[in-house]
Amino acid sequence: MATGPLDKKHLRTQLKAVRRGLGPSVRAEADAAVAARVRALSEWDAAPVVLAYLSVRDEVDTRSLVRSAWEAGKLVAAPRVTGPRALAWYRVEPGETLETSRMGIEEPPADATRLVDVARLRGDALALVPALALDERGYRLGYGGGFYDALLASFPGVSVGLAREASLVPSLGALGVLEPHDRAVDLVVSDARVIRCR
Repeated sequence: MATGPLDKKHLRTQLKAVRRGLGPSVRAEADAAVAARVRALSEWDAAPVVLAYLSVRDEVDTRSLVRSAWEAGKLVAAPRVTGPRALAWYRVEPGETLETSRMGIEEPPADATRLVDVARLRGDALALVPALALDERGYRLGYGGGFYDALLASFPGVSVGLAREASLVPSLGALGVLEPHDRAVDLVVSDARVIRCR
């Protein structure tokens, strides 16, 4: 697939179509395998805190991992958009009522008593990171908002990019879609493998 920096929008459209084309049952089976591989990580086992995006539409499902984290006694925090490239993370509990943003994404309420200061977390915290595509070096193509590149720039823990195998590419750099602000995740977990990028 030949592309360049100006073709990011086209590449995103292609990747969304590939993701939708897998079908609900194939996606569900792949997502269960992704979750099992994440739960088998020593980094998951050791993490007292999990930052988890709340999956929507065709994204790799995170709901079972959130439930597993709660069952293991981990603190779970979910993001709330607070501005351009800016997320605030709030502790979420089982059964809690979430709010739906303008973009149709569930978010925790802006409760200052539940705010998690990401920069002050320890190195054993773990973040689940969404992507339209990931490559074998841990670089990701997101949705264009830059939210997770900003998170990865300040997050001191272990970042885990989640992807179905169909969304993995050998090199986003070779496709010409990486930019100077792009940050790689520490691990890529798909339904077929775990790639340690650092």
